[in-house]
Amino acid sequence: MSSEATATDALPGVPLTVDEDLLGAVRFGEGGLVTAVVQDAVGGEVLTVAYMNEESLNRTLATGRTWFWSRSRQELWCKGETSGDRQYVRQVRVDCDGDALLVLVDQHGDGACHTKHWSCFYRTLGEGPGVARPGG
Repeated sequence: MSSEATATDALPGVPLTVDEDLLGAVRFGEGGLVTAVVQDAVGGEVLTVAYMNEESLNRTLATGRTWFWSRSRQELWCKGETSGDRQYVRQVRVDCDGDALLVLVDQHGDGACHTKHWSCFYRTLGEGPGVARPGG
């Protein structure tokens, strides 16, 4: 896949149908932000973790593209407008406490990471056999 796309050849996103009551359950914490875990809708791989404020969440829902709040630059940004590696949103879920979001996307381009990896989680810090769930 090539990341040489420009903003002019971006496919438009599709606005999401929103449950307004559930939208009101989102709890924006410190600095007015909520953690957003972005997951590939097809393969299930976690692509990145970013932050949304109320405006970036509303833009995400309205445009069907991922919008985030950059804590370092203190500005809104739409994933892929610079790199061409865009994310098209299928679903946004809120956790039981309302303080985290799961954003299921179709990832286009080279990947979600600014290093040109598919996922920001491409490095393994530790590994082990785990323990199988009883009966499963």
